[in-house]
Amino acid sequence: MAFARFVRRAIDDAREERGWTVTDLAAHTGVGRSTVFRWLAGDWQDYPELAKVRGFCAALDLPVAAAFRALGLPDAAPLPRRRAEDAPVEADVRVILERLADPSVPAEEKHHIRDLLRYLARRPIRRAG
Repeated sequence: MAFARFVRRAIDDAREERGWTVTDLAAHTGVGRSTVFRWLAGDWQDYPELAKVRGFCAALDLPVAAAFRALGLPDAAPLPRRRAEDAPVEADVRVILERLADPSVPAEEKHHIRDLLRYLARRPIRRAG
């Protein structure tokens, strides 16, 4: 339940400091509303996806180590292993990911980056023909 308390505090702080609803929080963190509610209820099998926890913390400028401690994990929990078919991350994509994780980057800039990424992810793939 420590992780549920951690998430509750994060939601309360986001509401108080940024005026965010749970819907806003989901949009900014990339963690779905239903996932946020499951985390609040302590309803997950094994552990929450660590990549989602990292994204949640990065978007809210929270220390990932605190979230991991709340989950009972070591502070330096490794990222999930990449599948063999996953391509390495290109330098420009790595820069974007670093910006999203950088606490000194304004929340508004992170919001714009996420909006653009969501647009690109949902855009139909055009096949060369």
